[in-house]
Amino acid sequence: MHTEIRIQHEDFDMAQEYRRLLAHTENTGAVVSFCGLVRDRDSDVRLESLFLEHYPEVTENEIARIVSQAAERWPITACTVIHRVGTLSADEQIVLVLAASAHRKAAFAATEYIMDYLKTEAPFWKKERFSDGLERWVEAKAADQTAAEQWKQP
Repeated sequence: MHTEIRIQHEDFDMAQEYRRLLAHTENTGAVVSFCGLVRDRDSDVRLESLFLEHYPEVTENEIARIVSQAAERWPITACTVIHRVGTLSADEQIVLVLAASAHRKAAFAATEYIMDYLKTEAPFWKKERFSDGLERWVEAKAADQTAAEQWKQP
């Protein structure tokens, strides 16, 4: 299976990443994509920016582990995960997951699995800065943990 994992400051082009992924696949019947954006609010106060940081290599290794686990569960033929770091504004792209498979259900499931575990296990630290000047570190959400837990059911 071809896997590409990148942590970067720069934005990404979904169409370009899709073409790059297809160049490394055979017998592909489906490519499912998920592109996450920075929301402009999680409360009544508008988000000014989101700052993300990570530990190089540690984060990439954890994402590789998550992708490997997905590949053990579903017959995916290629996968791309791009996560941005640095300071991002509302509506900017923050994460891209592409999963290719011979069958759509496998591609959908693998993409959802990867995103659920990126949210709960990939070591990123996020600080929100709001339009009123307040800042806060983002804490893990129970809903994200519940989403990841569903995959542990038989």
